[in-house]
Amino acid sequence: MNTCQLCEQPDETGSYLCVGCTRATTVRLECLPDLYAGLLPFLAPSTAVAQGRGGKGGPAPLPVREEILDLRGPGGMVGVVEDWLAALRADRGWQPLVPAGSVEARLKSAVHGLHANMPWIATTWPQAGTFASEIRDLEKGVRSIIAPEPAADRGRRIGNCPALDPSGTLCGAVLRLAPGEKAVRCEWCGTAYPPYVWGQLKTWMAEDQAARDVA
Repeated sequence: MNTCQLCEQPDETGSYLCVGCTRATTVRLECLPDLYAGLLPFLAPSTAVAQGRGGKGGPAPLPVREEILDLRGPGGMVGVVEDWLAALRADRGWQPLVPAGSVEARLKSAVHGLHANMPWIATTWPQAGTFASEIRDLEKGVRSIIAPEPAADRGRRIGNCPALDPSGTLCGAVLRLAPGEKAVRCEWCGTAYPPYVWGQLKTWMAEDQAARDVA
């Protein structure tokens, strides 16, 4: 039994990629042309006015966002996919392809070439894990620009944990009431403070703060 090179879970098929990771990598490949097109509206730089002191004689800002331009350029998304297609063709003993057409057309062509070889990649290619990992990172990175995930709500800050360890050392980690939770729980020491002890918790925290102020 092999271990999948991407998720590192046992794979009964003996392949380099398990069925789930093969399917996920195939879907990520299929998404790349649409993600490439989705970057276009983000080329324009922010129109926000910078605050602070200005100077004369500095270089003019680029009319586009450079990181987006790089991703959409010859060495960006298409470069990653074409490099993998070239490696695959070399390992299969096939003649190299000469890229032709626009960057978008080249990307679609390279994606098609890799997509058509996914069964061979998953079962036979020793580089399957590295390939799948790089495609995953590429898709995730571009998607984070187009549709970034909202920042996680860490909850309301309560204060500092007043719990003492067996040696008498104060924990002092920041306590937060997580969204949807009824008890405050310290992420550092694991001590839980249900609502019925919140009055005492407030007293303990006040005492600890007073001790710190004196020190």
